[in-house]
Amino acid sequence: MIKTLLTVSISLALTASAGIVHAEASASGGKAKAASCSGCHGEDGNSAMPGFPKLAGQHKGYLVKQLQAFKSGARIAPMMAPLAAGLDDQSIEEIATYYSANKISANPAPVLPANDDDDDAPAKTDEQKKAELEKLIHEGGDLYRNGNLATAVSACVACHGPFAEGNRPAAYPSLHSQHADYLIKTLTDFKTGARSKSRENMMHMIATKMTEQEIKAVSYYISTMK
Repeated sequence: MIKTLLTVSISLALTASAGIVHAEASASGGKAKAASCSGCHGEDGNSAMPGFPKLAGQHKGYLVKQLQAFKSGARIAPMMAPLAAGLDDQSIEEIATYYSANKISANPAPVLPANDDDDDAPAKTDEQKKAELEKLIHEGGDLYRNGNLATAVSACVACHGPFAEGNRPAAYPSLHSQHADYLIKTLTDFKTGARSKSRENMMHMIATKMTEQEIKAVSYYISTMK
């Protein structure tokens, strides 16, 4: 009996070790294959440019799904399509494994862009700008948690979680610490149909009901979440 248990224990240990080695090899291969992505997304997936998404810490399943969509043309993206076209399934898996294993970086304190000021209006003081930003983030937090019942905008928390951690089994993306500019662009693209015009696409259905102010508010709020 003891001999049998010992054999089983050793077998399980070897299986676990093999899995760890495979995961490390996969992540290592992904790092090399992701080198061409670093110009936009950062070496470790933490993009320094607010117009490009951070990929670090994103769910592997979501990354795989998006790369496959770029490759097949299901998701239209002139910059990503030619890059994804040259990736086989193993490369996609390895790149997704690499980025998902990295930690997303927190954003610096947000500031409203200068062009938010009306040229004909008196310049706002720092205190006024701070109060405006705090109000915007508060509105975004309320929308994220509760949605807008009057316009049937669903609460983001339902799919993306209380901490914007996403939903791994459902392949809903993690959003916390993402760039506000990228989130604004993404929601706007869903709203206009540039990302998807499918009536069955959940994000398209939600974004079409959102105002520009709501898109901006919730994007700024999510960018502050850690």
